[in-house]
Order: sequence, then C-alpha cells, then structure tokens
Amino acid sequence: MQKTIFLLILVIFVSVLGCSGEKDTSKTSGSNESSDSKDIMANLPEGPLVLPEGSDPEANTHNGEGILHYKEGHFDVALGHFREAEKIKSGIGEIHFNVALALDKLGDHGDAAEHFKVAQENANGNALILESKVLLAHTQ
Repeated sequence: MQKTIFLLILVIFVSVLGCSGEKDTSKTSGSNESSDSKDIMANLPEGPLVLPEGSDPEANTHNGEGILHYKEGHFDVALGHFREAEKIKSGIGEIHFNVALALDKLGDHGDAAEHFKVAQENANGNALILESKVLLAHTQ
C-alpha cells in the first residue's frame, strides 16, 4: 500500500514539474521587452475598453455595464449600453471602439467599420485602438 501511495505521489510530482517547468528558450539575448510585450498583446483577444480617466461618470457607468454584458456574450445588451455612453459623450474613441466591437459580434460589419473609423479619429494615441487587428481589418 505504501509503495502504491509513494508511486502515486511520484507520478503527480513529475507531471506537475513537467507542466510548470516549460520555458520559452526561443528568445535571443538581443530581444527587448517592448517587442515581447507587443507579441503578447498580439495574441490577446480584443475586447471592449474602459474609458479614459476623468470621463463622465454616467458614460463610465454605461460603458462598464456594456463591458460586463459583452464579456457574458450579451452583445445586443452591451451595444445598448455603449450607445447610451455614446449619447452622453460622443467624442471618446474608446466608446466608438466598443460600439464597433459589439456591432461586429452582431454581424453588422458596415456600421462597425464606421465606428472603428471614428474610434481611430478620436483615439488620442491609444495603441489598443490604433493597433487593433479587428479595427484594421474593418478599415483597410
């Protein structure tokens, strides 16, 4: 019995060590951190964005509700909240980006492209908007 328990513990230990011991050895000593973070960002799924600091509190509330519904897959409800935020503060790129993402998920690619363009125009240097793969796919 003790041998069986010992063997079981050994198997678990080796499998845990094997899974957690993986390391990316493909990096060269000349690679810099910014290119690594860009590679990581390129592989992340794109989702709705929070509003810039200091944004209208009511717009922030609707945007936050929209983000929660978007993450749950309730794209139509999310769109409603993003549109409410847009009514309150229409010049924020993040709001148009979020509207466009919801429209894209709902299959309305024409309107999504229009909102992505407005998001670009109002991005204020936000790289999450300007370098978004889904945005670029709709605007190029």
